[in-house]
Amino acid sequence: MAIASRIFRQYDVRGIVGQDLTAEVAHALGGAYAALMRERGVSGEVAVGRDNRPSGDMLRDALVDGLTAAGVSVVDIGVVPTPLLYWSLHHLAVIGGIQITGSHNPPEYNGFKLCFGTESLHGHDIQHLLALIQRGAAPSGGARGSVRHEQVIDRYVADVAARIGKLSRPMRVVYDCGNGAGALVAPQLMRALGLEATGLFIESDGTFPNHHPDPTVPENLEDLVAAVKRERAEIGLAFDGDADRIGMVDGAGRIVWGDHILILYARDVLERTGHAQPIIFDVKCSQALPDEIRRAGGVPVMWKTGHSLIKDKMKELEAPLAGEMSGHMFFREGFYGHDDALYGAARLLRIIADSGCTVDELLADVPHFVSTPEIRVDCDDTRKFEIVRHAVDHFRARYEVIDVDGVRVLFGDGWGLIRASNTQPIIVTRFEARTPQRLAEIRGEMEGWLRQQGATV
Repeated sequence: MAIASRIFRQYDVRGIVGQDLTAEVAHALGGAYAALMRERGVSGEVAVGRDNRPSGDMLRDALVDGLTAAGVSVVDIGVVPTPLLYWSLHHLAVIGGIQITGSHNPPEYNGFKLCFGTESLHGHDIQHLLALIQRGAAPSGGARGSVRHEQVIDRYVADVAARIGKLSRPMRVVYDCGNGAGALVAPQLMRALGLEATGLFIESDGTFPNHHPDPTVPENLEDLVAAVKRERAEIGLAFDGDADRIGMVDGAGRIVWGDHILILYARDVLERTGHAQPIIFDVKCSQALPDEIRRAGGVPVMWKTGHSLIKDKMKELEAPLAGEMSGHMFFREGFYGHDDALYGAARLLRIIADSGCTVDELLADVPHFVSTPEIRVDCDDTRKFEIVRHAVDHFRARYEVIDVDGVRVLFGDGWGLIRASNTQPIIVTRFEARTPQRLAEIRGEMEGWLRQQGATV
């Protein structure tokens, strides 16, 4: 069958439903996963979950049919946030799992995050699944697999609540589910933590009628900022569409980006464990983050953006904690090592409650840099990696650079980043400096170069 190879990406399979992502693709992917199981000599049940996008039911039916037709039995965990699929890999008798999710993409998108054992498939493994489909390698002729259903939300909430415990003091909290799959879990979790929190858009609706559930975009946080001010809350929390990324605003309604959220987690884990352990972060993070990790006694490790890549590095270095500017936060110490915004929210609330301080007070001693948020520049998938390769060569000839993922250009009193997204047809940029004037100069130089390459900045 003809399949658009572009939907087989670095971390997952993702595309536009009805165009390049169809029931036929989902069915074929189920067969390819079964073929991979046979190649690796593995047998057993596979967990399947899905987020709340309208296309999820159709893709679930086709995927499960592809798996069971190839002899694989399925444990259907229903409509759940992505972290609950990861959680199920540790708590159900399964050999792997597949989550149907469009993550933070618009409603017309959907996709598949695939796991084998408790590890995410990515890179070569994703391309190998495509090759298996193209070869028609799905097992056939044997007994059909079965399907059974498991409810995991209550058990997940109980597990997280037991790990976090009741919060040490009352807190006034607002949280925004953005009508995503997190709405199926967050209200119950807040109650389990002993909070009477104010929830926004806690009705599950995968068309996202109120705002897009992507907390890295400031306008998506406007409702949360307003509610925090209106309720006089001390913190506001936001979840993306499948609740594997967290956003936060402080009591004054100021956005606290992922790199500064990670400072709070890092200080906590390093203080409690007392070890000079590695803390991993991605190339988009502020220079304030590695500086603060060192100050807290940790070892900062800058790495490539991408949940699968971060998890691999975390396992390699046995790091207790990792995070991304985008709000993906990964916890090995005290949890399972995957990214989970719901658990992350609970852990953050515990840190703030125990400190007796506000978020602003906890971060008051962090040196202030002037920075942009993550800026997304539309760029065709066929050109974005080539442009970034040219950027590495161009800026390396003029400045010190870090090229672990795209190019992070070090100007001495600031830095700028150009990297290709692995999930969307965009180039990602971000800029930081000590003064607004210097920020404008760095941004102007790097965006000017991008315009010369034909990018619309």
